[in-house]
Amino acid sequence: MSQTQQATINNRLLRALTPDDFARLQPHLEPMTSQLREELIGAGEPIKELYFPETGFASIVIDGLAQKIEVGLIGREGLVGAAPLLLGTDSTPQRSFVQMSGTLMRIDASVLRAAALESASLHTILLRYIHTHMIQASLTIYAHAALNLEARLARWLLMCHDRVDGDELVLTHEFLSMMLGVHRAGVTLALQNLEGAGRIKGRRKRIQILDRDKLLQLVDGSYGVAEAEYARLIGGA
Repeated sequence: MSQTQQATINNRLLRALTPDDFARLQPHLEPMTSQLREELIGAGEPIKELYFPETGFASIVIDGLAQKIEVGLIGREGLVGAAPLLLGTDSTPQRSFVQMSGTLMRIDASVLRAAALESASLHTILLRYIHTHMIQASLTIYAHAALNLEARLARWLLMCHDRVDGDELVLTHEFLSMMLGVHRAGVTLALQNLEGAGRIKGRRKRIQILDRDKLLQLVDGSYGVAEAEYARLIGGA
C-alpha cells in the first residue's frame, strides 16, 4: 500500500510538520472514513488511537446529568486526543465524537507519543496546537457567559464553516442545541432570526452561510483570537 504524501494531506497540522517529523509519522498514518455520531474517544476509556481530521469535524463534549454540552471543535486544523496524550495521561473525562462525517488519518497513540519524545520540534508543534485549542475552550466559556444565543450560534457556525469546503453545513438542530447548551426550540428561533437578517439560509439538516461578515458582527471577540494564534504559531493555509 502506498504511503500518504505530505503534499497531498488536507490536515493543516500534518502539513505544518517538518519533513523529518512527518516522515516519523507517515508509515503509521491510516486513512479511514468517519461516520456521523461515531465515537472516537470515550469518556474515561484508554486512549489507544488519535485522529487527524482530513474532512468533516469532531466535537469534544461533556456529558452532564441533564444534557451534553460541546466544549471543543476539531477539524482539519487539528488532532483529536492531542491534549491527554501530550499532557501525560491515557484517558479523559471528555468524549469526542464525529459531528460531521468525513475522512481521518488514524495513528496509534503509543506511536505518536514515542515520536513526540524523540523529536523536540514535533513535541513543540503539538503543544502549540494544544495551546490554541485551550484558547478556543476559554472563548467558549466566555461566549456562554457573556453572549446571547444568536451570537453564540453565529460563533459556532463560523467555526464549523472554517472546517468545511464551500458554504453549506450539514448540522441538525439536535447537534446545534448540544453545542449551545439550550433546548431545540431556542435553536430554531435563533436560526430564524439569523436567516431573517440575511446571515444564513436554513434547510432541513442543512445551513448555508450567506454572509460571514454579518455573522462576525455578532460575536464580540469570541471568534478569531484562537484562529489568529493558530496562524501565528502553526500557520498552514
